[in-house]
Amino acid sequence: MSHQTLPPLAGREAELLALVQQPGPVALSHTNLQLGAIRSCFACALHMHQPTIPAGAQGELICHLQYMLEHPGEGDNHNAEPFAHCYRRLAEILPQLIREGCNPRIMLDYSGTLLWGFQQMGRHDILAALQSLACDPTLQPHVEWLGTFWGHAVAPSTPIPDLLLQIQAWQHQFAALFGDAALQRVKGFSLPEMALPNHPDTLFALVQALRECGYRWLLVQEHSVENLDGSPLRDGQRFLPNQLVARSSSGDEVSITALIKTQGSDTKLVGQMQPYDQALGMDRVALGGIPIPPVVSQIADGENGGVMMNEFPPAFIQAHQRIAAEQGGTAGGAAAGTVAINGTEYLELLEAAGLPSAAYPRIQAVGQQRLWQQLGGPPTQGGTPAATTAAITALQASDPSFAMEGASWTNDLSWVEGYTNVLEPMNQLSARFHQVFDPLVAVDPATTATPAYQEALLHLLLLETSCFRYWGQGVWTDYAREIHRRGVAALGGSPPSA
Repeated sequence: MSHQTLPPLAGREAELLALVQQPGPVALSHTNLQLGAIRSCFACALHMHQPTIPAGAQGELICHLQYMLEHPGEGDNHNAEPFAHCYRRLAEILPQLIREGCNPRIMLDYSGTLLWGFQQMGRHDILAALQSLACDPTLQPHVEWLGTFWGHAVAPSTPIPDLLLQIQAWQHQFAALFGDAALQRVKGFSLPEMALPNHPDTLFALVQALRECGYRWLLVQEHSVENLDGSPLRDGQRFLPNQLVARSSSGDEVSITALIKTQGSDTKLVGQMQPYDQALGMDRVALGGIPIPPVVSQIADGENGGVMMNEFPPAFIQAHQRIAAEQGGTAGGAAAGTVAINGTEYLELLEAAGLPSAAYPRIQAVGQQRLWQQLGGPPTQGGTPAATTAAITALQASDPSFAMEGASWTNDLSWVEGYTNVLEPMNQLSARFHQVFDPLVAVDPATTATPAYQEALLHLLLLETSCFRYWGQGVWTDYAREIHRRGVAALGGSPPSA
């Protein structure tokens, strides 16, 4: 890849960890909302992603958006420029609303591959728009960026050691584009495909990595979690912050605040501003002895489909104009009623009102109560992965619908042994990567700044992209095979034939 510039994926680990782990609120000083005046609220997020594929003129890695622009006659590729407009349009819509006296809110989740793609394509129009959304002080009360995996990996099937690599790579990319101060404000996290692991060790590693990287809350899908007794979330509970508890098979425990994304993943919910309509019919509830406004949280693809391309902008504008009209331009003051809010802003307002996260209902990943019952209780110190694996196997034997994938500790596997159950190219490449580099990084952390490390890391992160999960037939399979081939070569192996 000497002919192609590498994205900023690694090399500043210690520096960025020190930055993002600094305590204290990040949204409270910017908010113009008053919690005591809010009856109910809604929080909307937009997810943006395009994969990186080896499909340039000379086979170089390019953004799928670039491929769409260069091949307008294929499939839906005629939507390339409308997609590009979706990626930048909030920088036009928000200032317009603010000038009108509105008080809009939006959360943004852009994959690392997409952010790199804008750089590769030289799309300075999009980058300038995102720069304002990330850095303009007048927009900071209105925009919240969410962290995500750099390569849009699906967490349950991503090798455990790579969860941290995906998280940190995105932080490197975001800081390189928008600066350290902008990264320091990113405290919420959005999982690609809303895929929350329910295997104890994968979930524990994920939450531990999120906390280590400075994240304070996670957006989760309501059907992917349960109460600690195994019951589904109660109706009102879905509109409150919860505390997601992750227990490893050896009895370790870590937790993170969770906001609950409700009602599936239909883009019409955000595209037609249904969360606002739903919040209108809600009232304050008591949590920890304190009356607080419930929040309707929702996320949708920001560019994909006619609803998001065409219906979202007018619906978003009209909803905020209606809120402003009903409140007489008070921007969260005495007559606030129902308002738009962002996740970190909401949680920091609750904390400032005296509600600690310890008061939130405790939840866990769905299916874990059945596992604990099979084990005779939640794991305690001295528990073993072997006991957990045996319990999962027994549950799956009695109920084929019971699913708990994940927990591939590829850095514990040799390059040859243990491959009866880890033959997938993604796991194979991960194992090789950690075999080569983990000892070097342990001796010299500056290893992560070297081109050799970063080129191998790039191909590992790309191979874990959700688009490449299924090894069947077709062009996406061919892309994955080529990325795998190049990754093996970058690690000093003999590339398999294409």
